[in-house]
Amino acid sequence: MEQVIVSSHDPVTLLGGSDHAEADLAEAMAHAPLLVAADGGGDRALLAGQRPAAVIGDMDSLSASAREILADVLHPVSEQETTDFDKALRAIAAPLVLAVGVSGGRFDHELAALTVLARHPDRPCLVIGRESLVFLCPPRLRLDTAPGTTVSIFPLVAGRVESEGLEWPTTGLDLAPDGRIGTSNRATGPVALAPEAPQMLVILPRDQLAVAVRALLAQVGVASGRWPARAG
Repeated sequence: MEQVIVSSHDPVTLLGGSDHAEADLAEAMAHAPLLVAADGGGDRALLAGQRPAAVIGDMDSLSASAREILADVLHPVSEQETTDFDKALRAIAAPLVLAVGVSGGRFDHELAALTVLARHPDRPCLVIGRESLVFLCPPRLRLDTAPGTTVSIFPLVAGRVESEGLEWPTTGLDLAPDGRIGTSNRATGPVALAPEAPQMLVILPRDQLAVAVRALLAQVGVASGRWPARAG
C-alpha cells in the first residue's frame, strides 16, 4: 500500500517544476487552496509567494535555498522508477487533485504525465495546461458544457465509451490509439460519457476548468464514482 502523506476532504493543488502560467496556479488554488509541491515545484511555489503543505519527490530539482526554507515539509521519496508527479500523486488522498506545471510543453513530459493518469485511475486528477485540460474519464461523467464546446476523447488502449450530447456520438464505436480516436468533437449541450474501462482521456479547452472541476467532484461519494486502483 502506498504511503499517504497528504490527506484532505477537499481538492488539492499539486504544483510541479515545469513552466506554467501564473494564472493557472492562481485559478487552481481558487478551487483547491491546499498546495502540495512535487520536487522543484517547491521553488515555483515560493516564487509565487506560496508555502506548500508538503514537498514530495526525490529532491534532485529542489534548490538548496528552498530545501532550507521548506525543511519541515520535505518528504523525500528515493526511488527512481517514477516521475515526481507520480510520486506526489500517489501520496495524496483527496477527492480531486489539480495538477499545474507537470508538462511544461515538452512532449516527453506530457506523455509521462498522461502515463501517470493511466497508472493511477483511483486518484482523480486534472492536469491544467496553457490551452487545455486533460483527465482520465471516470466511470460516469456529466459535463455542463455549452453548445459548440470542443470535447476530445483519446483512448489510451482499445475500448468503447457511451456518449450523449456530442455532435458525433461515440456510442458503439471501437476507439484505439492506432485507430479511430475521438478528438475535436463538439458538444451540442451538456455531455454525458460512460467508458467501459479506465482507458479514456477527456481533453477540454482551458476555459472549461470550472465545468470540469464540478463534474469530477460530483462523483465524490457516488457508488462506482471512481475506478479502483490497478492491480499490482
